[in-house]
Amino acid sequence: MTIENLYKEAKYKLQKAGIEDPAFDALCLIEKVFGFNRAMLIANGNKEATPKKIQEFNALVNLRAEFEPLQYILGSWSFMGYDFKVGRGVLIPREDTCEVISLCLEKGKNIENPKILDLCAGSGAISVVLSKEIENADVTAVEKSDLAFPYLLENIKENSCNVKAVKGDIFTCADDFPDNFFDIIVSNPPYIKTEEIKTLQPEVKNEPRLALDGGIDGYDFYRLIIKNWTKKLKPGGHMAFELGENQFETVKALMTEENFTNIKEKLDLGNTQRAIIGTLLPK
Repeated sequence: MTIENLYKEAKYKLQKAGIEDPAFDALCLIEKVFGFNRAMLIANGNKEATPKKIQEFNALVNLRAEFEPLQYILGSWSFMGYDFKVGRGVLIPREDTCEVISLCLEKGKNIENPKILDLCAGSGAISVVLSKEIENADVTAVEKSDLAFPYLLENIKENSCNVKAVKGDIFTCADDFPDNFFDIIVSNPPYIKTEEIKTLQPEVKNEPRLALDGGIDGYDFYRLIIKNWTKKLKPGGHMAFELGENQFETVKALMTEENFTNIKEKLDLGNTQRAIIGTLLPK
């Protein structure tokens, strides 16, 4: 069978399974197995595939048809110009997270040798980008999950960045960090309501619940971080979060109660208030 025919069959199978973008996904799988991008597929798609490659390709197509996330199948994903290893047990980097990163970049680039703390670090997407994009940034990334932590370590190594990975539960490890020390604390915490988990897309349900479930009202992690970790900031330091839909006002109120001021939002491309940042007033 030719590679072009394999692509067409895969596209049809994924479309029939209800995959959102079957053509894109089929092409990504073609590139993974055969090394063919779109131009090569057009030029050399009549090349015959070996039985071994056909079997390998079809196995990946079947996985995708069962709603295994494409990123997990590929094993890596590009985010803000950097490549991240991903797989079962780690949250996939998404464009939504660009907004909170942009807020941190705006503040961090105006601080000499900033000390940055990333809570619920996951794959390390936030930590790596901030470390690479802010000169002399000293970044610490905290992650609890036994499954996600190896990805964090690998992505730090693969991107050759100055990030210290700490395995810890943010609900219990705040006392392990010095007070009045960090210039920026940032988090993309779990923020989906527990009851809404079951309504998520099938692919998202295959991502770690630990990284999705924000408690009954979705605010468990925001409350905890703002209450227990604010004292780790220097006076005049900044705290930033990624947000779910319609969470800005509640998180803003929580931050205001803990003496944050100059609280700003960042909209995503869909005009959702996707990120928030505030500055800690000196006491």
